[in-house]
Amino acid sequence: MTMSATHAVEIRRPLHGLLPLAVGLGTYALMLAAGNALLNDPDTYWQVVVGQWILDHRAVPRTDVYSFTMNGQPWISTQWLAQLLFGATYRAFGWAGPVVLTAAAIASTFAMLARFLSQRLTSNATLVFVAVAIALMFPHLLARPHVLAMPVMVAWVAGLVAAMDRRGAPSWALLPLMALWANLHGGFVLGLALMAPIGLDAIWRTPAAAQRSLLLRWATFGLAALVACCLTPYGWESLLAARRILNLGQALALIGEWRAANFGHAGPLELTVLIAFALVLWRGVTLPPMRIVLVLGFVFMALSHVRNAEVLALLAPLVLAGPLAAQIGRGDSAAVTPPRRLLIAAVAICVMAATILVASTRRFTPDLRNSPVAAVIELQKLHLSRVFNDYDFGGYLIASGVPTFIDGRTELFGEKLMVDHNNASGLADPDDLFRLLADYKIEATLLRTQSAATKLLDRVDGWEKVYSDEIATIHLRRAGASHTRSPAVQPDLT
Repeated sequence: MTMSATHAVEIRRPLHGLLPLAVGLGTYALMLAAGNALLNDPDTYWQVVVGQWILDHRAVPRTDVYSFTMNGQPWISTQWLAQLLFGATYRAFGWAGPVVLTAAAIASTFAMLARFLSQRLTSNATLVFVAVAIALMFPHLLARPHVLAMPVMVAWVAGLVAAMDRRGAPSWALLPLMALWANLHGGFVLGLALMAPIGLDAIWRTPAAAQRSLLLRWATFGLAALVACCLTPYGWESLLAARRILNLGQALALIGEWRAANFGHAGPLELTVLIAFALVLWRGVTLPPMRIVLVLGFVFMALSHVRNAEVLALLAPLVLAGPLAAQIGRGDSAAVTPPRRLLIAAVAICVMAATILVASTRRFTPDLRNSPVAAVIELQKLHLSRVFNDYDFGGYLIASGVPTFIDGRTELFGEKLMVDHNNASGLADPDDLFRLLADYKIEATLLRTQSAATKLLDRVDGWEKVYSDEIATIHLRRAGASHTRSPAVQPDLT
């Protein structure tokens, strides 16, 4: 019996240690299978173009060169390193490059999350957290800079939480992660903000005699992290850029990913919050005060802006793992051993071979709904420079070399222009449409065929429809042009 039990443990140890690797491989395969879904965001176009601009000019952008409404105005990209990676991989491999890069970043993120959790929780609990995280984040898993920054975010917060669990100070080896994060995405500001509550929890639960010393170590680390996040081509301007985005007010509510959660329907986020609430009531899980603050903060962020579902999905499990292990059962941490080097090498070779096979046999393309290919070809024949475009078409116009009226660089255009454009294109305020067309001396419009503004211009003299398909319609300003359609009038039969 003793030999059998020992043998069972010896078998279980390597299997448990392989869980993070299995999660990473499974996620990578899922993301490659999703493929084109990673290219469903119109902003991916201009992220790639900016990356290629950086490669060509060996510099980072400081003014706008892509729109005619803000041309020459100050603009910096705190995502320059991610854009550089997207631009380089696209230049080398076409759209397969950004897809594979994005899939690898996502797989690394979940493998790291699984490794942290499996050191504290059972395999089943780890897999549940990972599955819920994937479900929460799937709509936002796109070829964009925030995804390339996700592995760094998980590694940074995991390092802070590990220090909190042992009631000590973070390792100074984490500081390069903050510098890297600050060059990949503006979300590094969250990493700075989390140091305060996590550090307070560690200090609070430390014996009184050691609290002062630990406070000093956390404060010193915090100052070093602040310096590290300024190690970018823009220096401290990166911090100011993040603040500009948060100050966009009403404009944020116009962008899908910045909208608040809607409990009018049962989506992954809403179901997760409700089920978690039910589990707490059922099992009576308790948390230290600061961890409650952290978890509630993550929930509030996710409910306020759906794009923050990734924060809840990835960071809440890190904070919850320690207390949950003590209350619902701890995994065999001794069994979490890293896979052997030979196995890792064999897996890496197989993954590379499979990636090459998939990338060479499958054609990856962005979502055609955001790519008015035929319409832009016709537009370029007109040689115009002032086109009023649909917001989602901005990325494709940048990629096509056509100056935009507006695009996904929201912080550049500001709250007023964003709101005015939305009101104009959706006819929430028709006066805004004609005012913008006049104030910016618009020569043509490129809008979705089914948009309210397109339907109105069909019925307005002075605008001639010169092209239309199921995606986009072009109206050209032309004196003397008669409207092509008239409003339907129902006769009064009474």
